[in-house]
This record gives sequence, structure tokens and C-alpha cells, in this order.
Amino acid sequence: MKSTKYIVLSFLESLNREDFAAAYELLDKDMVFEGVLGSRHTADHYIADMKKMKFKYNIKEVMTNGNHVAIFYNIDMGGKEIFSAGWYQVENELILKVKVIFDPRPLLKDK
Repeated sequence: MKSTKYIVLSFLESLNREDFAAAYELLDKDMVFEGVLGSRHTADHYIADMKKMKFKYNIKEVMTNGNHVAIFYNIDMGGKEIFSAGWYQVENELILKVKVIFDPRPLLKDK
């Protein structure tokens, strides 16, 4: 059995490598993403967005509690590195829920 930490870190490493097929395999098909700028429902919608955005995750700290993993990381969002916190819920060795929070002001000042 894979640990929740292993599953989430493998997911983020897959996104960093732009191996979206491997990342998709770690998501529950009905997963939910909630973020500052919107939400996505289903793994298909989430991965479609990740293919366009190609974020890179620079992990600073990982904490686990049962089937939950909390991560502090800098996310490179199109050339702007934004400090963020992610909360991942894993069920049956698949990521079911992701919630990411960050200060969006650096992204919005150019708009």
C-alpha cells in the first residue's frame, strides 16, 4: 500500500515532468479542485487545465495526517513564482480533493 505522502508527491513530480498521463492515473475520476481563481470537477477537466498551464511546483514542506497531505510550495505560474498552500485528500490510493490557496495579487496586476 502506497502512503498518502508518496501518492501526492508522485502526482506533483508527474506534473513537474509534464507527464500528464502519470498524474491523471493518481487522480480519482470524480476529483474536485478548489482554488483561488476557480474550481474544477473531474480529473479530465483538471488535467486539461494543467496541460495548458504547465505549472511547476517547488516543494518547501510536507505534512501528513491520515489520508490528508498539506504542502507549502512555490508554484511557478507562467514566470511568476507564487507561495501557496495545498491540501490534498487521498481515498483508495487516489487523490479525491485538492484545495490550493495563495495571494493572487501578483497574477492580477498585469491584467
